[in-house]
Amino acid sequence: MSSDRPAAGKKAGFAYGVRAALPLCVALVAFGASFGVLARANGFGVMAPIVMSLTTFTGASQFATVSILGDGGGLGAAVVAAILLASRYLPIGLSVAPVLRGSRAARFGQAQLVIDESWAVANRGDGTFDRGTLLGAGAVLYLSWQAGTVAGVFGGNFLGDPRDYGLDAAFPALFFVLLVSQLKSREGAVAALAGAGIALLLVPFTRAGVPIVAASLACFAGWWRR
Repeated sequence: MSSDRPAAGKKAGFAYGVRAALPLCVALVAFGASFGVLARANGFGVMAPIVMSLTTFTGASQFATVSILGDGGGLGAAVVAAILLASRYLPIGLSVAPVLRGSRAARFGQAQLVIDESWAVANRGDGTFDRGTLLGAGAVLYLSWQAGTVAGVFGGNFLGDPRDYGLDAAFPALFFVLLVSQLKSREGAVAALAGAGIALLLVPFTRAGVPIVAASLACFAGWWRR
């Protein structure tokens, strides 16, 4: 059974979560602004990107959806890609579920603040998590993402073409960084190479988004080798 008491020598609490996450907020505002600019440039209008950030709050999935639909891909491919990218929150959610309290509605609301960064900040290092730290970090990160999205949506027109600033490369760059961290193992390298091969073969013949979804099947190669 989990406990809300902080581990020895470990700071905890809502205020600590806010302070610990503040350095991450600068990057999150910039990243959210990039999403807002790209969404507006791809024809998503004003309200759609803002509502998506308010209800989804997972940058990778949001970038995937905007990029695929903006490039002419199908809705199905965009939804599947977004779900695959958000699937990491299943184990993350299970790990923090014991510290979320209250009614189902309250727990659902608290769960919206659980992202990679708030999870990492609240991790005590022994497999347990501090609820206050989790919620404090999640709250300030959530507000930062919304602020960035709004700034990007309304300020994008003043910037002109986002490609002039390299913002169109934000989505590929994000996944390149995620990929590099997985290449340290043989299984990860096999899966990455197989995924790249699948995508390259399908790009000339399929709609945008399909190669990304199909390339995810390469993860089974890494699993099989394991």
